[in-house]
Amino acid sequence: MTPPPPWLHPGVRLIEAERSVGWTEIAAQADAFEAAFQAAGGRVVLPPQGVPALVAALVAAERAGVELHLPRRAAPAETESEPHGPGFAVLLETSGTTGTPKLIRHDFQRLRGRLRGAGDPDARWLLAYEPAAFAGFQVILTALAAGATLVSAPGAGAAELARLAVSHAVTHISATPSFWRAFLLALDGAAPPLVAVTLGGEVADQPLLDRLAERFPTAKLRHIYASTEAGALFAVGDGKAGFPADWLETGIDGVGLRLSDGVLEVNSPRAMLGLDGVWLSTGDVVEVRGDRALFAGRLDGRVNVGGVKVSPEVVEQVLLDVPGVRDALVQAAANPVTGHILTALVVPAPGVEEAALRAAIRAAVAVLPPAARPRLVTLTGSIALGAAGKKTRKGTA
Repeated sequence: MTPPPPWLHPGVRLIEAERSVGWTEIAAQADAFEAAFQAAGGRVVLPPQGVPALVAALVAAERAGVELHLPRRAAPAETESEPHGPGFAVLLETSGTTGTPKLIRHDFQRLRGRLRGAGDPDARWLLAYEPAAFAGFQVILTALAAGATLVSAPGAGAAELARLAVSHAVTHISATPSFWRAFLLALDGAAPPLVAVTLGGEVADQPLLDRLAERFPTAKLRHIYASTEAGALFAVGDGKAGFPADWLETGIDGVGLRLSDGVLEVNSPRAMLGLDGVWLSTGDVVEVRGDRALFAGRLDGRVNVGGVKVSPEVVEQVLLDVPGVRDALVQAAANPVTGHILTALVVPAPGVEEAALRAAIRAAVAVLPPAARPRLVTLTGSIALGAAGKKTRKGTA
């Protein structure tokens, strides 16, 4: 049997739909893929087939020297075109949340640029992202390099993934803050023996960081900042929201950071091909407060309320700071007078009295400008997440 490539530890185990596979099964499927890829030449598309098939396709594409397009949906999205290039590369789709999805071409070695450490066969990872999303791909590559066990259930919600995390004694989870809130609510008594808790894809707020530190006191807690275009950028491990403001002057881990009209720009050595040395606007608004740089919403996510631009994410952070609030979603609704108003869905903590919670919410939002105050607050048991594990926000303008 052909040995695995250097980036795939031979001891890795992939568990999906209660089926466990290792290098022997991956190698057999890679051999079948390789013949087809060589016949196709240039670029091949692998629709979602689960994590074992994705890993086998990576092995086969590298051997065949072709580009591997990993769409996030069964039918590839209509993406902005990306020209073919010679040799092995990985093409990932952006989510399309703010427009037409883009097809991003990555050098495989750059994708692995922030992977750290040696083999860790005792680690048991849970895949809480889409496999073909940038964040999910990073989790998969990390598990492969470590020879770890990776538990996946594509399409499963937080409740099912919480059950799998407990039953498989998962030790490492990387997920969005929205997923972590739903995950904490889904845990019923028993909890997985986590040693590493990672947040990414959305703003990591201080109340959630504090709750995770309390729930998993021995776990290493960090939040990461990355994008499909710019690659893996940096990680924050001090338990605080945002990142040290001096990184805007010094950079971090080879990445340059700066603000342009309050929007974060990055210069990344792990960016998509064609962006070498280019400063890339992230679209994330950042405010410097003392020695901390804090995220203050997306530039393209602001809502026009009576001529005033307000950020739903900033209002959401105010709600999440209210004691007794476990989760919140702020979004826009049409209004004949102001064009839009803000509304809020709030998930109360168990046992919280509704009248007291509503009073606390009113007091918290009273400090906001009138346009930023939610006009309708609805209490709910949960907030639905999109396929990427993020909240779906409607009505931005």
